[in-house]
Amino acid sequence: MSQENILVVDDEPDIRNLVQEILVDEGYKVSVAENTAVARKHANSKRPDLVLLDIWMPGEDGISLLKDWQKTGSIDCPVVMMSGHGTVETAVEATRLGAYDFIEKPLTMAKLLVSVKRALEAGEKNAETSDANDLIEMPIGSSLSIQTLRDQAKKLAVHDNVLIIKGETGVGKKSFAKFVHSLSTRNAKRFMALNEDNFNNHESAKQLFGSEENDVITPGVFELCKGGSIYISDVASLNTQGQKFLSHLLQKKQYRRLGGINAQKFDVRVMVGTQSDLQAEVKANRFDDELYFLLNVVAVRIPALREHLQDVPELLRYYIDFYCSKENYPYRNFAIAAQNLLLHYNWPGNIRELKNLVQRLLILSSSDEVSAEEVELALEEVEEQSIEKTTDTTTYENLYQLPLREARESFERSYFLHQLKQVDGNISKLSERVGLERTHLYRKLRALGINTKES
Repeated sequence: MSQENILVVDDEPDIRNLVQEILVDEGYKVSVAENTAVARKHANSKRPDLVLLDIWMPGEDGISLLKDWQKTGSIDCPVVMMSGHGTVETAVEATRLGAYDFIEKPLTMAKLLVSVKRALEAGEKNAETSDANDLIEMPIGSSLSIQTLRDQAKKLAVHDNVLIIKGETGVGKKSFAKFVHSLSTRNAKRFMALNEDNFNNHESAKQLFGSEENDVITPGVFELCKGGSIYISDVASLNTQGQKFLSHLLQKKQYRRLGGINAQKFDVRVMVGTQSDLQAEVKANRFDDELYFLLNVVAVRIPALREHLQDVPELLRYYIDFYCSKENYPYRNFAIAAQNLLLHYNWPGNIRELKNLVQRLLILSSSDEVSAEEVELALEEVEEQSIEKTTDTTTYENLYQLPLREARESFERSYFLHQLKQVDGNISKLSERVGLERTHLYRKLRALGINTKES
């Protein structure tokens, strides 16, 4: 007999009670809510395995609640939307925002039970495979520097100190943080990667600390990650507000939800990444000196790939196996001549560039072996793109005159338009290429005003 907990949110008592009766008869535990405020309260306290959410309700509607849940990460279970006024546009919007399914009223028992069963199975599958899909990469290689790095990770995992992970773009700073977390006693709890946007926007306090309003508690990032670890990429990019948030947390080890009275314990290990010299940033008055001293407890440096080129063949084999098993790409070996070319390449993009190169050459498979000529062509294209960037100096100089937010949006728009062109408008390929999950990718493109079909 099933014992999953299902939350039914609908303002119509007859429908609410009918759905509850049907699901209880099927052996499920069922909670009901007549509006979004009650739904939030139930979701926070009972942690449902599935939510059935009506779209059209007085006051705040179901789509707004779904948006809020997705934005704050308040729930991690499937959501099935219900509506008596369903349109294709509404269904698309709901699924774009992360809803598992969309069912129209009047509800039929058969359709309801099938949708519930499938959604719960999907939720269980996601829970079981989330760690497997969220690849934990230990530093790959047999060189002395990489062996030393693996040994350092084991030692760093024993303690809870703040950790600074230094290194160039693409060396794998986040992967190293995740590896340290996996070796620590916190590994049963969440690992969450954050960036400057999580700290620098006007809603950062609510997103990070959570909120309390009318007895409804909305947990923030730190509460959801309690007992686990967070990694903040490019900590030097935090603005003054973000630096204050982080400094307060590291000093006080507690925070308050917005609108709350009681202090919440900050039980999270903090790891930060940087490619900047933080001490130089302090001297230039771009980084808070107090925060610098709070962070500067333990530091580790990830070497650039050009510093351990002897690991390139091993890295090639690792990522070939990874992409062939994960993406079902046809298996290809790199010819000795092709490997020799890569052993003498400078790798400005480091491990990330190598991963992208392997993926591209597997996708463009024409034989069982990657030739030196294929590698040369691929590297030439990378160099051409690099030249395009350097010859576009006037564009960057114009960006320098803009406020940070406008400059970033302008760059992001140009970046995504370029990447869309590279993948011929294929969203699946674009998602993999830029490292964004499709739901977040659609949201980002829409925010930048990019029409994928026109682009």
